[in-house]
Amino acid sequence: MTNPLRACICSTLLISLASCTALPSSGPADKDIVSKASVVVKSDDAASQFDYVLVEIKKPILPYFDKTFVTSFAKGFSGGGGIPASTLGVGDVVQVTVFEAQAGGLFIPAEAGSRPGNFISLPAQTVDRKGYISVPYAGEIKVLGRPVSEVQKEVQDRLANRAIEPQVIINTTTNRSGNVSVLGDVNAPAQLSLSPAGERVLDIISRAGGLSAPSVESYVTIERRGRKETALFKTIIDNPAENIYIQPGDTIYVNRERRTYSVFGATNSNGRVNFEESNLSLGEALGQVGGLLDSRADPGQVFLYRQVDRKTMERAGIDVSRFSGEIVPVVFRANLRDPDAFFALQRFRMQDKDVIYVSNSASTEISKFLNLVNGISDTTSNVPGNALSVRNTVRNFSR
Repeated sequence: MTNPLRACICSTLLISLASCTALPSSGPADKDIVSKASVVVKSDDAASQFDYVLVEIKKPILPYFDKTFVTSFAKGFSGGGGIPASTLGVGDVVQVTVFEAQAGGLFIPAEAGSRPGNFISLPAQTVDRKGYISVPYAGEIKVLGRPVSEVQKEVQDRLANRAIEPQVIINTTTNRSGNVSVLGDVNAPAQLSLSPAGERVLDIISRAGGLSAPSVESYVTIERRGRKETALFKTIIDNPAENIYIQPGDTIYVNRERRTYSVFGATNSNGRVNFEESNLSLGEALGQVGGLLDSRADPGQVFLYRQVDRKTMERAGIDVSRFSGEIVPVVFRANLRDPDAFFALQRFRMQDKDVIYVSNSASTEISKFLNLVNGISDTTSNVPGNALSVRNTVRNFSR
């Protein structure tokens, strides 16, 4: 290549790099955006704005990340509390019936004679806000939180010295204190009365018409006496221990939440990806986007960004003392040049809102530069744009 031609190419290259207007562009250059801003807020670029931990995806750390993290009803509510006791509560409507052995007692007049069923049913009454009902000659009786059998015995004991061998039966005609509410993504949200036999989470959701959203994207939240616990619906299906008994006053909320992860860098497809599998692995996640680009990707630099709870990191033996709070930013790195890494990818589980980034290889950046030089030399000298010409041009530059 002649000296005048070399000088022409170098000049053209420098001018092109100095002026973005000479290169193809889909929008304004960053310097133009910055220069026209009324106010520019900058930070110290030399210092990292986020502290994070870099963890290599290797066999020793897999036991701590090979399962999807979910909360537990069984642990959160100490086993669910078992079958709820049949007790009386505020708002319940009850009817008290008193039996006497013979007529002439407290409730059965003497003129009634001998007849089958010497009893009297008192008018139905509602348990008041203080938890009391009233029984003639027995007075005010506190029934709040007590089983019916216990209240019956107390009424009998209070009437024992006035009635003839009294026997008392209390029926709950309307059960208002044993209601539960089912809301959210169910087909028939409602307030339901619990059966005295006890009902579990799935029983109540079934009575509310079942789910109106895919089960793998549905979360169930139980609110009980100021405490909330959430579990994935599929977890309740797969693990019977999570299908706990519902207690009176519980509120059940079913919520659909799309689970996604994002992919950037040298993969066949970039963007946000929905995933419904509860145990999607990192290897499967990369497969869903077509894998790595052979022409660009560096297989040794596959990264996954995630917010990890502090306790998990401590159990894995990772020092997080410099981090405050319960959440630690973590970058996991996989080296796919190592054959063992593919086994690790099968066990490393994806979580909602994970971010995958695959770096470009060093040769990709060189290739970009060579393509630019090749384009400029083609325009200047009208020579074929093949790899041999580019190589010779670069070799001449280095002399």
